[in-house]
Amino acid sequence: MTKGDLYTKEIIQRILDEGTLDQNPRPHYTDGTPAHTLSVNHGMCTYDLSKGESPLITLRPIATKSAIGEILWIYQDASNSLDILKDKYGITWWDEWDIGNRTIGACYGETVRRHQLTHNLLNEIAANPDGRRHIINLWQEDDFKEPHGLKPCAFQTVWNVRHEKDGIDYLDMCLFQRSSDFLTAGCINQVQYAAFLCMVAKHFDYTPGRFTWFYDNIQIYDRHMEQARIMLEREPVECHPKIEINPDVHNFYDIKQSDVIISGYPRDEIKQKNPQLKFELGV
Repeated sequence: MTKGDLYTKEIIQRILDEGTLDQNPRPHYTDGTPAHTLSVNHGMCTYDLSKGESPLITLRPIATKSAIGEILWIYQDASNSLDILKDKYGITWWDEWDIGNRTIGACYGETVRRHQLTHNLLNEIAANPDGRRHIINLWQEDDFKEPHGLKPCAFQTVWNVRHEKDGIDYLDMCLFQRSSDFLTAGCINQVQYAAFLCMVAKHFDYTPGRFTWFYDNIQIYDRHMEQARIMLEREPVECHPKIEINPDVHNFYDIKQSDVIISGYPRDEIKQKNPQLKFELGV
Protein backbone atom coordinates (compact mmCIF):
# COMPACT_ATOMS: atom_id res chain seq x y z
CA MET A 1 0.00 0.00 0.00
CA THR A 2 1.06 3.64 -0.34
CA LYS A 3 2.07 5.48 2.79
CA GLY A 4 -1.11 7.49 2.30
CA ASP A 5 -3.16 4.27 2.43
CA LEU A 6 -1.37 3.26 5.63
CA TYR A 7 -2.04 6.58 7.36
CA THR A 8 -5.65 6.63 6.12
CA LYS A 9 -6.49 3.27 7.68
CA GLU A 10 -4.74 4.23 10.92
CA ILE A 11 -6.64 7.53 11.18
CA ILE A 12 -10.04 6.04 10.34
CA GLN A 13 -9.54 3.32 12.95
CA ARG A 14 -8.40 5.86 15.53
CA ILE A 15 -11.47 8.04 14.95
CA LEU A 16 -13.83 5.06 15.19
CA ASP A 17 -12.11 3.81 18.36
CA GLU A 18 -11.37 7.08 20.17
CA GLY A 19 -13.53 9.75 18.51
CA THR A 20 -15.89 11.96 20.45
CA LEU A 21 -19.19 13.31 19.12
CA ASP A 22 -19.67 17.07 18.89
CA GLN A 23 -22.77 18.60 20.50
CA ASN A 24 -23.55 21.83 18.61
CA PRO A 25 -22.01 21.60 15.12
CA ARG A 26 -21.86 24.61 12.80
CA PRO A 27 -22.36 22.63 9.53
CA HIS A 28 -25.73 21.31 8.40
CA TYR A 29 -26.76 18.89 5.67
CA THR A 30 -28.88 20.14 2.78
CA ASP A 31 -32.03 18.85 4.51
CA GLY A 32 -31.28 21.13 7.48
CA THR A 33 -30.16 18.37 9.85
CA PRO A 34 -27.11 19.27 11.99
CA ALA A 35 -24.01 17.57 10.54
CA HIS A 36 -22.47 15.93 13.60
CA THR A 37 -18.94 14.53 13.51
CA LEU A 38 -16.86 11.99 15.37
CA SER A 39 -13.40 13.47 15.83
CA VAL A 40 -9.99 13.24 17.49
CA ASN A 41 -7.44 15.97 18.15
CA HIS A 42 -3.78 16.27 17.15
CA GLY A 43 -1.71 14.17 14.81
CA MET A 44 0.65 14.21 11.87
CA CYS A 45 1.53 12.39 8.67
CA THR A 46 4.96 12.78 7.10
CA TYR A 47 6.31 11.78 3.70
CA ASP A 48 9.79 11.95 2.17
CA LEU A 49 8.93 12.75 -1.43
CA SER A 50 12.57 12.25 -2.45
CA LYS A 51 12.28 8.60 -1.37
CA GLY A 52 9.07 7.91 -3.24
CA GLU A 53 6.67 8.23 -0.28
CA SER A 54 3.28 9.59 -1.29
CA PRO A 55 0.08 10.85 0.38
CA LEU A 56 -2.00 9.48 -2.51
CA ILE A 57 -4.39 6.71 -1.55
CA THR A 58 -5.85 3.78 -3.50
CA LEU A 59 -8.74 3.01 -1.11
CA ARG A 60 -10.88 5.20 -3.36
CA PRO A 61 -10.09 7.24 -6.49
CA ILE A 62 -8.77 10.76 -5.83
CA ALA A 63 -9.53 13.70 -8.13
CA THR A 64 -5.90 14.72 -8.54
CA LYS A 65 -6.52 17.13 -11.43
CA SER A 66 -9.09 19.09 -9.42
CA ALA A 67 -6.83 19.07 -6.36
CA ILE A 68 -4.05 20.70 -8.41
CA GLY A 69 -6.45 23.21 -9.93
CA GLU A 70 -7.67 24.35 -6.54
CA ILE A 71 -4.16 24.92 -5.19
CA LEU A 72 -3.25 26.97 -8.28
CA TRP A 73 -6.45 29.00 -7.89
CA ILE A 74 -5.46 29.89 -4.32
CA TYR A 75 -1.71 30.50 -4.57
CA GLN A 76 -1.04 31.29 -8.23
CA ASP A 77 -4.22 33.05 -9.36
CA ALA A 78 -4.68 34.42 -5.82
CA SER A 79 -8.39 34.48 -6.57
CA ASN A 80 -11.69 34.09 -4.77
CA SER A 81 -13.72 33.97 -8.01
CA LEU A 82 -15.90 30.89 -8.40
CA ASP A 83 -16.15 31.60 -12.12
CA ILE A 84 -12.37 31.39 -12.53
CA LEU A 85 -12.36 28.18 -10.49
CA LYS A 86 -15.06 26.67 -12.71
CA ASP A 87 -14.01 28.00 -16.12
CA LYS A 88 -10.25 27.52 -15.73
CA TYR A 89 -10.12 24.34 -13.65
CA GLY A 90 -13.54 22.72 -13.97
CA ILE A 91 -14.18 22.83 -10.20
CA THR A 92 -17.56 23.63 -8.62
CA TRP A 93 -17.20 22.16 -5.11
CA TRP A 94 -16.80 25.65 -3.60
CA ASP A 95 -20.18 26.86 -4.90
CA GLU A 96 -21.87 26.10 -1.57
CA TRP A 97 -19.78 28.90 -0.02
CA ASP A 98 -20.74 31.59 -2.55
CA ILE A 99 -21.39 34.79 -0.55
CA GLY A 100 -23.78 35.97 -3.27
CA ASN A 101 -21.46 37.55 -5.84
CA ARG A 102 -19.82 34.41 -7.30
CA THR A 103 -16.91 34.69 -4.88
CA ILE A 104 -16.04 33.16 -1.50
CA GLY A 105 -15.23 36.62 -0.15
CA ALA A 106 -12.26 37.68 1.96
CA CYS A 107 -10.51 34.35 2.48
CA TYR A 108 -8.12 31.89 0.82
CA GLY A 109 -6.97 33.31 -2.55
CA GLU A 110 -8.19 36.79 -1.73
CA THR A 111 -6.01 36.76 1.39
CA VAL A 112 -3.06 35.59 -0.71
CA ARG A 113 -3.65 38.49 -3.11
CA ARG A 114 -4.09 41.17 -0.45
CA HIS A 115 -0.96 40.26 1.46
CA GLN A 116 1.10 39.06 -1.55
CA LEU A 117 1.76 35.84 0.32
CA THR A 118 3.06 33.73 -2.55
CA HIS A 119 5.10 36.59 -3.99
CA ASN A 120 6.67 37.25 -0.59
CA LEU A 121 7.47 33.57 -0.01
CA LEU A 122 9.30 33.23 -3.32
CA ASN A 123 11.22 36.46 -2.77
CA GLU A 124 12.22 35.50 0.78
CA ILE A 125 13.45 32.02 -0.18
CA ALA A 126 15.45 33.55 -3.05
CA ALA A 127 16.99 36.23 -0.82
CA ASN A 128 17.67 34.04 2.22
CA PRO A 129 17.39 30.31 1.46
CA ASP A 130 18.58 29.27 4.93
CA GLY A 131 16.07 31.47 6.74
CA ARG A 132 13.59 29.95 9.17
CA ARG A 133 10.82 32.48 8.56
CA HIS A 134 9.45 31.25 5.26
CA ILE A 135 5.78 31.15 6.21
CA ILE A 136 2.45 31.56 4.46
CA ASN A 137 -0.41 32.16 6.90
CA LEU A 138 -3.97 32.45 5.61
CA TRP A 139 -5.40 33.19 9.06
CA GLN A 140 -5.72 36.97 8.77
CA GLU A 141 -8.22 38.28 11.33
CA ASP A 142 -8.73 41.64 9.60
CA ASP A 143 -9.82 39.90 6.41
CA PHE A 144 -12.43 37.92 8.34
CA LYS A 145 -14.16 41.16 9.39
CA GLU A 146 -15.47 41.26 5.81
CA PRO A 147 -17.93 38.75 4.30
CA HIS A 148 -16.29 35.40 3.63
CA GLY A 149 -17.48 31.92 2.77
CA LEU A 150 -15.32 29.76 4.99
CA LYS A 151 -12.37 30.36 7.25
CA PRO A 152 -9.34 28.43 5.98
CA CYS A 153 -8.92 24.87 7.19
CA ALA A 154 -5.44 24.31 5.74
CA PHE A 155 -4.18 27.67 6.93
CA GLN A 156 -0.39 27.70 7.27
CA THR A 157 2.71 26.38 5.54
CA VAL A 158 6.32 26.63 6.76
CA TRP A 159 9.21 26.08 4.34
CA ASN A 160 12.86 25.13 4.89
CA VAL A 161 15.79 24.56 2.56
CA ARG A 162 17.96 21.60 3.60
CA HIS A 163 21.52 21.17 2.33
CA GLU A 164 21.93 17.44 2.79
CA LYS A 165 25.17 15.50 3.13
CA ASP A 166 24.57 13.92 -0.28
CA GLY A 167 25.22 17.34 -1.82
CA ILE A 168 21.58 17.85 -2.83
CA ASP A 169 19.55 20.91 -1.79
CA TYR A 170 16.10 19.83 -0.67
CA LEU A 171 13.00 21.91 0.01
CA ASP A 172 10.87 20.71 2.95
CA MET A 173 7.45 22.00 3.94
CA CYS A 174 4.96 21.56 6.79
CA LEU A 175 1.24 22.13 6.41
CA PHE A 176 -0.86 23.02 9.46
CA GLN A 177 -4.57 22.28 9.26
CA ARG A 178 -7.04 23.25 11.98
CA SER A 179 -9.85 20.98 10.76
CA SER A 180 -10.07 18.10 8.29
CA ASP A 181 -13.19 16.40 6.92
CA PHE A 182 -10.99 13.38 6.51
CA LEU A 183 -12.89 11.00 4.24
CA THR A 184 -13.84 13.64 1.68
CA ALA A 185 -10.81 15.94 1.66
CA GLY A 186 -8.01 14.60 3.88
CA CYS A 187 -6.12 12.97 1.01
CA ILE A 188 -6.94 15.79 -1.40
CA ASN A 189 -5.46 18.42 0.92
CA GLN A 190 -2.29 16.41 1.41
CA VAL A 191 -1.83 15.74 -2.30
CA GLN A 192 -2.39 19.33 -3.35
CA TYR A 193 0.05 20.73 -0.79
CA ALA A 194 2.64 18.09 -1.66
CA ALA A 195 2.19 19.29 -5.24
CA PHE A 196 2.54 22.91 -4.07
CA LEU A 197 5.87 21.90 -2.48
CA CYS A 198 6.98 20.35 -5.78
CA MET A 199 6.02 23.52 -7.69
CA VAL A 200 7.97 25.84 -5.40
CA ALA A 201 10.94 23.45 -5.39
CA LYS A 202 10.88 23.51 -9.21
CA HIS A 203 10.94 27.33 -9.15
CA PHE A 204 14.29 27.21 -7.32
CA ASP A 205 15.64 23.99 -8.84
CA TYR A 206 15.55 22.31 -5.42
CA THR A 207 14.64 18.67 -4.90
CA PRO A 208 11.25 18.17 -3.20
CA GLY A 209 12.01 16.72 0.23
CA ARG A 210 9.90 16.10 3.30
CA PHE A 211 6.23 17.03 3.40
CA THR A 212 4.56 16.86 6.81
CA TRP A 213 0.87 17.40 7.52
CA PHE A 214 -0.09 18.46 11.06
CA TYR A 215 -3.79 18.30 11.88
CA ASP A 216 -5.49 19.74 14.93
CA ASN A 217 -9.01 18.28 14.71
CA ILE A 218 -9.78 15.48 12.26
CA GLN A 219 -13.31 14.21 11.84
CA ILE A 220 -15.72 11.84 10.13
CA TYR A 221 -19.32 12.98 9.64
CA ASP A 222 -22.10 10.90 11.16
CA ARG A 223 -23.51 10.16 7.70
CA HIS A 224 -20.10 8.88 6.52
CA MET A 225 -19.67 6.05 9.01
CA GLU A 226 -20.57 3.29 6.56
CA GLN A 227 -18.09 4.67 4.02
CA ALA A 228 -15.41 4.70 6.74
CA ARG A 229 -15.98 1.01 7.46
CA ILE A 230 -15.91 0.19 3.75
CA MET A 231 -12.55 1.94 3.33
CA LEU A 232 -11.14 0.03 6.30
CA GLU A 233 -12.17 -3.26 4.72
CA ARG A 234 -10.76 -2.46 1.27
CA GLU A 235 -7.45 -3.82 0.02
CA PRO A 236 -5.13 -1.20 -1.47
CA VAL A 237 -3.80 -1.29 -5.02
CA GLU A 238 -0.04 -1.83 -5.27
CA CYS A 239 1.53 1.24 -6.90
CA HIS A 240 4.17 3.91 -6.43
CA PRO A 241 2.64 7.29 -7.31
CA LYS A 242 4.86 10.30 -7.83
CA ILE A 243 4.23 14.02 -8.34
CA GLU A 244 6.37 15.56 -11.07
CA ILE A 245 6.49 18.99 -12.72
CA ASN A 246 6.95 19.48 -16.46
CA PRO A 247 10.75 19.83 -16.84
CA ASP A 248 10.29 22.59 -19.44
CA VAL A 249 8.60 24.93 -16.93
CA HIS A 250 10.66 26.67 -14.28
CA ASN A 251 8.79 29.74 -13.00
CA PHE A 252 6.07 29.02 -10.44
CA TYR A 253 3.68 31.44 -12.13
CA ASP A 254 4.06 29.63 -15.47
CA ILE A 255 3.02 26.23 -14.12
CA LYS A 256 -0.33 25.08 -15.47
CA GLN A 257 -2.66 22.39 -14.22
CA SER A 258 -1.43 20.09 -17.01
CA ASP A 259 2.23 20.66 -15.99
CA VAL A 260 1.70 18.80 -12.72
CA ILE A 261 2.01 15.13 -13.63
CA ILE A 262 0.86 12.32 -11.35
CA SER A 263 2.70 9.20 -12.52
CA GLY A 264 2.41 5.66 -11.21
CA TYR A 265 -1.21 6.11 -10.09
CA PRO A 266 -3.37 3.46 -11.88
CA ARG A 267 -6.69 5.29 -11.73
CA ASP A 268 -8.63 2.76 -13.83
CA GLU A 269 -7.47 -0.16 -11.68
CA ILE A 270 -8.32 1.76 -8.52
CA LYS A 271 -11.80 2.62 -9.83
CA GLN A 272 -12.43 -1.04 -10.62
CA LYS A 273 -11.11 -2.46 -7.35
CA ASN A 274 -12.13 0.36 -4.96
CA PRO A 275 -14.87 2.39 -6.67
CA GLN A 276 -15.75 5.93 -5.67
CA LEU A 277 -17.92 6.48 -2.60
CA LYS A 278 -20.55 9.18 -2.14
CA PHE A 279 -20.26 11.62 0.76
CA GLU A 280 -23.09 13.95 1.74
CA LEU A 281 -21.68 17.44 2.28
CA GLY A 282 -21.98 19.30 5.56
CA VAL A 283 -22.03 23.06 4.86
